[in-house]
Amino acid sequence: MELITNVHQGWRYLMDELSDPRTRDWPLMSSPFPTIGISLCYAYFVKVLGPKLMENRKPFELRKVLIVYNFLQVLFSTWLFYEACVSGWLAGYSLRCQPVDYSRSPMAMRMASGCWWYYFSKFTEFFDTIFFVMRKRYDQVSTLHVIHHGIMPASVWWGVKFTPGGHSSFFGLLNTLVHIVMYTYYMLAAMGPKVQKYLWWKKYLTVFQMVQFILVMGHAFQLLIWNECNYPIAFAYFIGAHAVMFYFLFSNFYKQAYTVRKQAKKEKAEQMALTNGNLESVPNKNIGANGHAAAPHSNGKPDFYQTIDKTMEDSYSTTRHRAFVGFGSN
Repeated sequence: MELITNVHQGWRYLMDELSDPRTRDWPLMSSPFPTIGISLCYAYFVKVLGPKLMENRKPFELRKVLIVYNFLQVLFSTWLFYEACVSGWLAGYSLRCQPVDYSRSPMAMRMASGCWWYYFSKFTEFFDTIFFVMRKRYDQVSTLHVIHHGIMPASVWWGVKFTPGGHSSFFGLLNTLVHIVMYTYYMLAAMGPKVQKYLWWKKYLTVFQMVQFILVMGHAFQLLIWNECNYPIAFAYFIGAHAVMFYFLFSNFYKQAYTVRKQAKKEKAEQMALTNGNLESVPNKNIGANGHAAAPHSNGKPDFYQTIDKTMEDSYSTTRHRAFVGFGSN
């Protein structure tokens, strides 16, 4: 009983005494458990309940919904980026070391409010996965995709609870900028082939996200060497570790999507050329060593190369998957 009492008292001290009193009574800020609960419900719905509900239903046609949703996300991200700029990063914030302004001045409260709305935006991103489920794009609802979306609200919650502003808000600044570009791309991709043919820059979106994580890493970890503003060092570790993890996941995805897949396309082109009698020097992989046609896949699954060419709808889903699931995503 004494141990339980001590743990409870320590928890209350952390939540009531060490947290920012300005955000204490804001929606969902009294405790992390409501946020965790919502995230768990999201994971259960997109992995279990949603597919079960869609089992005997046809996929929803959500093209117009996707266009509207992504447009609203662009507007939301633009506003969040603007708020981060005018309340801090273009109003005297230092890139070297920036403490949190815990006062109730208009500028400090504006930054704290912007941080809460950034936290709220992590819930709006749940719809990315929900739309996958409604369209029966279950291949896009990977475990990694769900984990990423599921943990982000809880991760951002701690920042709003204890450090709404200052050094760690640099991550939100960059992330909202990336989301402006990302959701613009998704909106255009959902408009159909007439627009999609101009979206040649999709792989650079992944590069943009990787650059984001490199900048966040450098910005966070510099405090481990020189923390002149006495910023809570735990948040430097916390944010920097997230950036490292996401960078390597995105980097691995980039290699798989734009190196391995490029080689697969080249091999497919060679096969097609051979079939048309244009390439005699390339061995026909469809012919066995005995000169007869090679046996089809015994496992009943389609050949990998049959999945290379995508329709417009598949391309939209795959691109969405790349941003959030490329580490594994917005």
